Amino acid sequence: MRLQPRSNLTHAATLLAAALALAGCRSLPADGAPAAPGAPQAASVPADDNLNAVLWMQRSIEYRALAETVFRAATGHLDAALADPSWDALVAAERAAAGDASALPPAVILDIDETVLDNSAYQARLVVDGKEFTDPAWDAWVEERQAIPVPGAVAFTQAAAAKGITVFYISNRSAALTDATLDNLRSQGLPVQHDDVFLGLGMQVPGCEQAGSGKTCRRQLVGRTHRVLMQFGDQLGDFVQPAANTRAQHDALHGEYRDWFGTRWWVLPNPTYGAWESAQFNNERALPKDARRQRKRDALRTDR
Repeated sequence: MRLQPRSNLTHAATLLAAALALAGCRSLPADGAPAAPGAPQAASVPADDNLNAVLWMQRSIEYRALAETVFRAATGHLDAALADPSWDALVAAERAAAGDASALPPAVILDIDETVLDNSAYQARLVVDGKEFTDPAWDAWVEERQAIPVPGAVAFTQAAAAKGITVFYISNRSAALTDATLDNLRSQGLPVQHDDVFLGLGMQVPGCEQAGSGKTCRRQLVGRTHRVLMQFGDQLGDFVQPAANTRAQHDALHGEYRDWFGTRWWVLPNPTYGAWESAQFNNERALPKDARRQRKRDALRTDR
């Protein structure tokens, strides 16, 4: 190699030292690799408790397969339920209030949101925008009539309707959203035998007093005219009214009706919201987000 004059070597060493000093002042990415020249700095992405849950429902094959499994299995039980006049999916107290069902025409009852209609696009908007659920924003979403079917829901409800079974939808969507809801159901191929098959929140049931958003009275109303073969939902309250929204009460009801799940009652997975979540922070929904998150962290099991 060709030797350079001493003055040139001294100048080069000075430049090298300056470059090394500047490099030492520059912070490196967490993985230790230097950023490519001109690469933009990564934007900070705010944490959101629902990110993985919504993404799982929208993108995983496992969610699709679970929902299809539930509805396919339920379809296989329809003939046996139809053939047995004593088969009924209302709990004893609700059936007693509604009257004997053995000679009544058959029906199935389904919740709507995250049971037959997938609203994960609304949940995704909340994640992207860093917002939380509000009634006005939810009502505006329902009015868009854009919810898509939960996998398997259309095939099951159409199979039930083809057997002469009336399909009822008991939902905590406001009764004021009836037109938008029925339009959405029809547009996605879900059977709507008549307008009265939608029983929304706020409807009055003669002879039955219902506090809050419970579905007991609306289930009894269906039970007065139909034998309920099956019920479908994504929350325990879609099947029976808990005495209180607590983990202990949920556990007790599950123990009492364990044999009904997968025969009379069919549960769809929904990790994005529900009474199960608010039960972890004593139903104190007005708590700041950080306080609610801390209570949910406190509820985690780490020992087994």
